[in-house]
Amino acid sequence: MMNRRSLAGLIAGAAMTPALGLAQGAPQGAMPAAPAGRRRRTADADVAFPQAGRRAWADQVPVIRVGLLGGENEADRLGRYGAYRDLLASTFGVEARLFPAADYAGVVQAFGAGQIEAAGMGASAYAAAWMDSNGNVEPLTVAEEADGSISYVSLMVVRRDSGIENLEQMRGKSLAWADPNSASGYLIPRFQMRAAGIGVEPGQYFSRTGFGGGHEQAVVAVLQRQYDAAVTWSSGQGDEAAGYSRGNLNSMVAKGLLNMADMRVIWRSDPILNGPLTVRRNLPDAFKEDLRMFHLGLPKAHPAIYSQVERGGGTGYREVRHEEFELFIRMRQEEAAARRRRS
Repeated sequence: MMNRRSLAGLIAGAAMTPALGLAQGAPQGAMPAAPAGRRRRTADADVAFPQAGRRAWADQVPVIRVGLLGGENEADRLGRYGAYRDLLASTFGVEARLFPAADYAGVVQAFGAGQIEAAGMGASAYAAAWMDSNGNVEPLTVAEEADGSISYVSLMVVRRDSGIENLEQMRGKSLAWADPNSASGYLIPRFQMRAAGIGVEPGQYFSRTGFGGGHEQAVVAVLQRQYDAAVTWSSGQGDEAAGYSRGNLNSMVAKGLLNMADMRVIWRSDPILNGPLTVRRNLPDAFKEDLRMFHLGLPKAHPAIYSQVERGGGTGYREVRHEEFELFIRMRQEEAAARRRRS
């Protein structure tokens, strides 16, 4: 069985990797393959946005199909990613298409069926896609937060006028999870609450639990008094009144859907490894490297598009490897085993 120290250890190990990522004397503007162990970062001097031009891999990947996770209404997702899609197409000389899914499972299944090439995913959704596709996905980059870390948090929020001020006062109250394939909106809160001795099944500690249909929808359900609380994702850094520096609350505040003065944060998780930009493993290596450098270079070359995609901003992106997400696979396997025992 895993414990909270396992999760903290994963983040600590991942956070140490930049020490291995110093430039090795590469010429300015060059984009060599990363040395073994190096984790390139947006902030590295030798990281640059790829030059435009059709690539040799375009014969194998004539269309870049990008899956968009659920959790935000479709029109807003397509709006945020429109300029990103156009930039992909103009940079690599191929068509780029967006495929918004109704929920996280839609993107997971699309990877398994080979219907998309790439998607930004949470750590739990990545683990699900890896399991569903028999290992035919791999991570390329993760977002860095404003302080350069690569972790975020799950927050439990309630209406400020509810009178609920802490997790203890949630006993007998209702809780909305975001999505069953979300790390911050389901997997991690359940894992940490169980570790603290809190029963997470309906009727154990909470009067009832359910799925909001996504992060944005779960918070809206609290605002509309359908649930007493919801869990959602956030950088947990910066101005709370703005919904912090990055995440669902920040996005909702920016869109005018939420005033943080109406909400209270009553619980915060341990750090969670940021979810990766994910691609199918069986795609050409040259395509994966170009897409990796597209994202590493995006914040410096096209900061407005970067900010739209990330629903806020940080210091850019950092390379990541599959091994850093193996704990999430084990956690999902334990969750599945627990469901089988209950049934």
